[in-house]
Amino acid sequence: MYKVFEAIDELVTILEEARGVPMTSGCVVPRGDVLELLDEVRDALPAEIDDAQDVLDRKDEIIGGAEHQAEQTRSKVALEAEQLVADARAQAERLIADATAHADRLVAEAQDEADRTVAAGRAEYESLVGRSQSEADRMLQAGRESYERAVEEGRFEQARLVSQTEVVQAAHAESARILDATADEAARKRAECDDYVDTKLAEFEDLLSHTLRTVGKGRTHLRGAMNGVPAGAVPFDYHG
Repeated sequence: MYKVFEAIDELVTILEEARGVPMTSGCVVPRGDVLELLDEVRDALPAEIDDAQDVLDRKDEIIGGAEHQAEQTRSKVALEAEQLVADARAQAERLIADATAHADRLVAEAQDEADRTVAAGRAEYESLVGRSQSEADRMLQAGRESYERAVEEGRFEQARLVSQTEVVQAAHAESARILDATADEAARKRAECDDYVDTKLAEFEDLLSHTLRTVGKGRTHLRGAMNGVPAGAVPFDYHG
């Protein structure tokens, strides 16, 4: 086809450069050169036309090949899509398994922490109760001994004063005062013991309340993680 265009271009050039005929629109051209170019055009056209005809004859074959190629491409894309879906599903299952395992570990750790906290609270309670009981017993024993010594001293002083007639009333009064003071001291020590035990029990009550709140927060956090919230999004504070 290039030769055809080249020959036509040469014919145009010859016509443009040809000498015109006076008083007419005609021109004088070299016959031999024109005929030679026309022969070249005529020789070149059949080959180009044959090539075009071949393309037209193979139209169905070319279209069929293109359709076959397109079908193969669609099949390949479908297989790749199915593979991508399978990979995504496998990845999702692995993520779910990892999340489940992580949630189980969190539950186990929270349960262990709760058990340790409760055990520590129970041990602290038993220790406080034991120390309080021991302190109460000691204080009661000390008060009882002080009371008994005071009574014994009062009785001794009373017996001594009884032998002296002029001071009998004074002896009775002093004895009564000593007995009252001893009773007041015993009552004061008992009140101090009761206040000490009540304070320790209040401290243990606060400890148990904090422990129960911590366990409740841990369970709420774990339920949130098992309901779809990311496990590591927000770290749980066991001391909050």
